[in-house]
Amino acid sequence: MPPAADTTTTPRTEVRPQTERPTATPSPLVVGLFAVAIAAAAFNLRPVVTSLGPLLDQVRSGLGMNATVAGLLTAVPSLCFGLFGFAAPTMARRIGPIAVITAGMGAITAGVLARSFAGGTAVFLLLTALALAGVAVSNVLIPVVIKRYFPAKVGPMIGLYSMSLSAGTSLAAAVTVPLTSALGGDWRYGLGVWAVLGAVALVLWTVVAVAKRERGGKAGGPAADKLPITRSRTAWAMACFFGLQATGAYVVMGWLPKIFQDAGVDKGTSGVLLAVTMVIGVPVSFVLPNLAARRGDQRLFVVVLASCGIAGYAGLALAPAALPWVWAVLVGLSNCAFPLVLTMIGLRARTAGGVAQLSAFAQGVGYLISIPGPILIGRIYQVTGQWYWPLGFLALLLVPQMLFGLRAAMARHIEDEALAPKVPAKV
Repeated sequence: MPPAADTTTTPRTEVRPQTERPTATPSPLVVGLFAVAIAAAAFNLRPVVTSLGPLLDQVRSGLGMNATVAGLLTAVPSLCFGLFGFAAPTMARRIGPIAVITAGMGAITAGVLARSFAGGTAVFLLLTALALAGVAVSNVLIPVVIKRYFPAKVGPMIGLYSMSLSAGTSLAAAVTVPLTSALGGDWRYGLGVWAVLGAVALVLWTVVAVAKRERGGKAGGPAADKLPITRSRTAWAMACFFGLQATGAYVVMGWLPKIFQDAGVDKGTSGVLLAVTMVIGVPVSFVLPNLAARRGDQRLFVVVLASCGIAGYAGLALAPAALPWVWAVLVGLSNCAFPLVLTMIGLRARTAGGVAQLSAFAQGVGYLISIPGPILIGRIYQVTGQWYWPLGFLALLLVPQMLFGLRAAMARHIEDEALAPKVPAKV
């Protein structure tokens, strides 16, 4: 009697995305060129915002800008970072991430230079948005370039990127006013001069683009197009972590001098204290990604930075004038969650395409989450007339930030979560 036919079904082997490997080892010359170009690009990602704050009163007067529009300017960066950041992966798949970053440097240079000649509020806002669009796509895609070309050096390269970004932020905030005075006191020169550094970055990225001759499709590939990233819990945790840390950072940049001034600290010292919170991020932004990338997960760093923030906000609420330098340092360390989340974005995806989608999703959703923060803090201060409750609210926000950060810091990959088969519900 012949054996019965085997009617069992052989289970299908699940296909998992493999960690991407570079097609070739970059030469030392290319590595050096990339490093300088990344540093130059990062340096230009914040002066478009931080150079405007110190000159805002002069800009308002020169353009006849009303208070409502001036307030809108504080929300425009986060809005642009969120909206234009979502478009970055699609653009990168068509023409390559290097070409998009190069175009981003061009948009920053053109926007910063042209807005200094704007004759009205509407044109000024439009050109500022152009520059911020360049910032947004570069924000998203620089980690992608690092992941693709330096997969074994994500920590050091993200460290270089974060350190340069912090340096550009601090320098623009610190020297814009004296630089404007040295150029004759006209705010147009004080804002427009930052286009020079943008032009330097544009030249460097043009050289990189010509040297690599990257074509569209290399940013992600077919698998990246189909990645349902919203199914990844890690991606959602990363977006919420990014948004909450951005909320704290923007509140500090916008309100910290006022907090110290209300406590009796003079204006000059309050400005220096704000500079301290930003300058502390320069060395930490280089060291932290290197340390974080060496660990399987980054939960320890999430807890330490959140604890620094809670201590700093508590000090500002209870005794702001007692140890102002200590509170400034602690708050500055808390804001170093930014280079940490950039590092985690590079580590939580297997491929450059995955990093592109995660970077766009985390930063896009995150910046949108951060928009109400500074406005809400200002409203609480207006209603209560003191900083105790706004600072308590900021300290409270660090609790969900830490919880989301602990989830995002676990050693997992978004591709595994997004492409995992759905488990049917039991009847």
